Amino acid sequence: AIYLGPEIYEIDPSKCTECVGHFDEPQCVQVCPVACIPLNPAHLENRETLWQKYHRLTQQADVVAASPDPGAPPAAR
Repeated sequence: AIYLGPEIYEIDPSKCTECVGHFDEPQCVQVCPVACIPLNPAHLENRETLWQKYHRLTQQADVVAASPDPGAPPAAR
């Protein structure tokens, strides 16, 4: 969810779960040395919505991981 933007690190709200499913608090907030992780009023989500996003993202990752590599030799599939 975090990537290097043109000048600063940015957070993709469509991929950010605020670490729900992994940690008790968002790790970007916990480790940021200058406390510069603001809440985005356009992307306020409750814990249930964040859980739903977490499950959707992890299911997508599982499908991708389970898909055979189309470039792999037939024996490797």
